[in-house]
Amino acid sequence: MHQIVSTRSRFHFPIEYTQIPKNGIYIVFEKGESGHGGERIVRIGTHTGKNQLRSRLKQHFVQQNKDRSIFRKNVGRCFLNHANDPYLPIWELDLTTRESKARNGHFVDGVYQQHIESKVSEYIQSSFSFALLEVAEKEERLYLESRLISTVSCCTECGPSGSWLGLSSPVQKIKQSGMWQVNELYKEPLSVEETRGLAGYP
Repeated sequence: MHQIVSTRSRFHFPIEYTQIPKNGIYIVFEKGESGHGGERIVRIGTHTGKNQLRSRLKQHFVQQNKDRSIFRKNVGRCFLNHANDPYLPIWELDLTTRESKARNGHFVDGVYQQHIESKVSEYIQSSFSFALLEVAEKEERLYLESRLISTVSCCTECGPSGSWLGLSSPVQKIKQSGMWQVNELYKEPLSVEETRGLAGYP
């Protein structure tokens, strides 16, 4: 799987969004992390809304709002946890809803939170690249995303390096899997036929 995906076009920040399909799956590699003769896959994701792939990538790479990107939230968790920063419980708060903002908004230090968001952006933009599989139908995207995540998480040959930032995560599944996510880990991997079929996606 790594070999097939690594032959595809690789996107780095700044991203030329006109080259990004409207629907698909993104497969993320991280600088400094190796596996199967190249950079290691550290995250796989997609989108649920129609024609929202470009928007989803912007939420991860550009928009400084960790409540719209669990990827960003997880990276920020690592920075704060590594530093034993007491702001971590505030970073964990989800202020997406009006009720949550009313209940917890006063805990947030806007200036410091922006500092963390900027640090997360700098890390994501400089450390991550991604390849794409263009997949139009939502059901197929979700099915394939799950199988891809499971395939990587079940692999015993491409774990995290000793210096991987994710090892500072307070989330055990991230440290254990070596991936920037917790859902769909260790489920059913791709079959041999499905793995070979990856080469047929645009």
